[in-house]
Amino acid sequence: MKVKVGLIGVFDMLKFKNLRRNRAEMIASAEAKPLPATDKVNELAKRLHPKAQYLKIAEIVQETHDAKSFILVPDTEAGTTVLAPFKAGSYINLRTELAGSVARRTYSLSSSPKEALEGKYRVTVKLKEGGFLSVWLHNEAKVGDKLTATEPGGHITHSGIRDCKHVVGLAGGSGITPFMSMAKAIDEGTEDFEMTLLYGARTEADLVFRADFDAIAARCPKVKVVYVLSEEKKEGFESGFISSELIKKYAGAEPYSIYVVGPGAMCDFLDRELPKLGLAQKYIRMERTEDVYDAGAAKDYTLTVHYRDETHTIPARSDETVLTAFERAGLAVNNKCRVGYCGFCRSRLIKGEYHANRYEQLRIADKQFHYFHPCCSYPMSDMEIEVYSR
Repeated sequence: MKVKVGLIGVFDMLKFKNLRRNRAEMIASAEAKPLPATDKVNELAKRLHPKAQYLKIAEIVQETHDAKSFILVPDTEAGTTVLAPFKAGSYINLRTELAGSVARRTYSLSSSPKEALEGKYRVTVKLKEGGFLSVWLHNEAKVGDKLTATEPGGHITHSGIRDCKHVVGLAGGSGITPFMSMAKAIDEGTEDFEMTLLYGARTEADLVFRADFDAIAARCPKVKVVYVLSEEKKEGFESGFISSELIKKYAGAEPYSIYVVGPGAMCDFLDRELPKLGLAQKYIRMERTEDVYDAGAAKDYTLTVHYRDETHTIPARSDETVLTAFERAGLAVNNKCRVGYCGFCRSRLIKGEYHANRYEQLRIADKQFHYFHPCCSYPMSDMEIEVYSR
């Protein structure tokens, strides 16, 4: 049997035959300069996903009687020269040390993605009675103080593949911050969707960013804002709670997605209201800014924690999460979202009992092999835990 080889095939065979010789000649004729220490792909990856961002407070702005904004810029002396970019609606996890304890809390960015490219993040923090980090930020933090942050993350961000072109935002309390970022991004043209925002607060005095939202809504037809007051009745405001009927009133006839960001009580209420709208679950995204567990009278327990080749015995309370107990004891356990979504704090329960909030995003296999999320779990007995470091 004869095989016919065309002219092109002959050339291919000759190339293969002379491969070693050609490679040696190319190496010999190459410039005698060292290879670069890094490459553009790795540089981009490090900027998008830094292991840590070292920041300092450049400015503090009093927004309302109980809310302050903190303008954060790179701490170049510590090694951060540029800020990681983000999509509007993202959060960062801030860390500092207070009196020997590790204080870490998650705050949504109220700045726009464009501002990050200009070298600044903005986080807006409401004062929380008994709060670990918010009290320090409000009462003691000053310009020049340093903080460490994670890369931005979160799932309350717009996706052209998943979401409708129209988003109905439902915000309560400090949950307004990601929507400020979205409104700015839409106004600046870095995000391409329409947003109708229903912003709930107790009183008019509790509304954060009202002047900013009004200014954006006045000049940008893609942004509409409705204020809903639960404890006041005033002209120009809706009153009561954000219900399914109120959503229908302002959502319009076109398809829409819903983003919910607010405290646990608001999310629990909307869990009962949103099914009345008849939307597919993929069009509803929810992020709880805080979740309070009523454990009754607080009880004291002991946690035995295996962490980084050491065993620690630390106190815990039934009305605080296991993660909070870690931090009060000075254990810098990795975490980001602090509400059971991201899995960064995933640990293994060796023995003991706990209560987890019902929004914990735990895989079936994790449940089978006794993994849990300390950030949203409250001890119900003494516990022994294995914590993984990254």
